[in-house]
Amino acid sequence: MKIASWCRANAMPLIAVLTAAVTACFVPPDAAYAGYFDWKTLSCLFCVLAVVCALRSVGLFPVIARQLLQLFGTARSVGTALVLITLVGSMLLTNDTALLTFLPLSWMVLQEAGQEKLTAYVFILQNCAANLGGMLTPFGNPQNLYLFDHYHIPVGQFLSIMLLPFALSTGLILLCCLLIPRQVLAVPQRELTLDKPRAIAYGLLFCLAVGMVLRAVPYPVGLAVIAAALAVMDPRALKSVDWGLLVTFAAFFVFSGNMARIQPVRELFGRLLAHGVLPVSALTCQVISNVPAAILLSQFTDRFRELLIGVNIGGAGTLIASLASLITFREYTRRCPEQTGRFLGLFTLVSFGFLAILLAALSL
Repeated sequence: MKIASWCRANAMPLIAVLTAAVTACFVPPDAAYAGYFDWKTLSCLFCVLAVVCALRSVGLFPVIARQLLQLFGTARSVGTALVLITLVGSMLLTNDTALLTFLPLSWMVLQEAGQEKLTAYVFILQNCAANLGGMLTPFGNPQNLYLFDHYHIPVGQFLSIMLLPFALSTGLILLCCLLIPRQVLAVPQRELTLDKPRAIAYGLLFCLAVGMVLRAVPYPVGLAVIAAALAVMDPRALKSVDWGLLVTFAAFFVFSGNMARIQPVRELFGRLLAHGVLPVSALTCQVISNVPAAILLSQFTDRFRELLIGVNIGGAGTLIASLASLITFREYTRRCPEQTGRFLGLFTLVSFGFLAILLAALSL
């Protein structure tokens, strides 16, 4: 039972390692494997995740969220605030970390306000906000970290590429928030504590991590400083890092590297991408998730603009289109295990609706 539970909790890393192992049967390990890994992407992702774990441990995010929530008094305004907090958080913290931070907060607020019935819809909108809101920054979504470095995209160009998809996505999210009922409620008051000196120190480390992503700080230097600082100040933050996500990334590098060396695969994706990088990349995400889709398809095209947009909007759709969606599903089923079917039905309706509208609007 313990093994089965562990496998369910770590399904994505296990699947990633197994798929990498399968491709290794066709491309036996050799010296070229070492070139598969994007060490800067892995280093930046580790640093962002570690610093955010440290910030979460000092109670910064609940304090920020509570200050915002105290401004609102209806179910709609509180739900919208929770969704927007997640959207902004995804731009700064990565989409996975934003969901791990703010989904539990949403459950606490909705439960104490007697609005548990809204949990599925609010969680789903938070998932959309994390996946689609995170597209605006190079470090908002994990695949952005990789593509930003792989193609050496200038920061200004990156922002200009993603501004329109981000604006459309935000507009759709806000429209969906209007469907939350305007029921008056009392937001629960709870004493929160914040370790300000540590919050400031960790905030500076977060700025250093952002500097690594934006190429202002050499990543070996940033990695060494952040790892050493957290080892002294908060070793638990290093243990709390989502190591499964890092393992998943590493396995996907092996998977995509091997796939790119299999000639029939190269020919297949060459033909597919000739029909349009954006729709092909978005649809590929529906089957293998947006991170491996980004890594894999980058081996076959130089049209990074279409690929960047495609793998970001492709995070909407199926439950496996994004790692973040699996996190949302896990967090919901932990709290409402008897309503899994209802959640999946509503998730499919909302998520595919977003995907269809964004594909239609951005493929013109």
